[in-house]
Amino acid sequence: MLASRALRLRQALRAARRQRVPHVVLDGTLIPIDRVAADRAYHSGKHKIHGVNVQVIAAPDGRILWVSGQLPGHVHDTAAARIWNILPALRTAGLVALVDKGYHGYDPTCRHVITPYKGRDKPDSQKQANQAHARLRGPGGRAHAQHKTWRILRKLRSCPRRTWQLAKAIHVIHNYNATTG
Repeated sequence: MLASRALRLRQALRAARRQRVPHVVLDGTLIPIDRVAADRAYHSGKHKIHGVNVQVIAAPDGRILWVSGQLPGHVHDTAAARIWNILPALRTAGLVALVDKGYHGYDPTCRHVITPYKGRDKPDSQKQANQAHARLRGPGGRAHAQHKTWRILRKLRSCPRRTWQLAKAIHVIHNYNATTG
């Protein structure tokens, strides 16, 4: 029941636009699951564990705006963003998303998805731009981290196909607590 109360992507972004949110923070996470080694699709080579990939969009003030469904753990963040059609939704809403380096190349026009500069030995201007980017992304990242502090998401022991229901239910509870508390 709680998961059904969560907004869909386009609804959440339209609501953010109406609230005059200057930008959103998009981040992906791997929620660990208790699976056998035969489930290769759920194995994340980066984290070296089995899990599901969930994308989260947060407001700059730390409110979680939207939580995606689950994808197998081997799916990269940019692929997940393409699967959930996040870029077209951002364009339609007229919003800009600040993201980490994992999304580099997702929006070649760099109009709706802004990543920090990559590489070593960057000029001072790029270092300062990365610092400003991190400062703006920080509160949204904390919202994402708060979402993951729920004990049930530390190591999921149910069917991975139900992760989206749990993640969205936690999102609804998190936002309810933020508005009433």
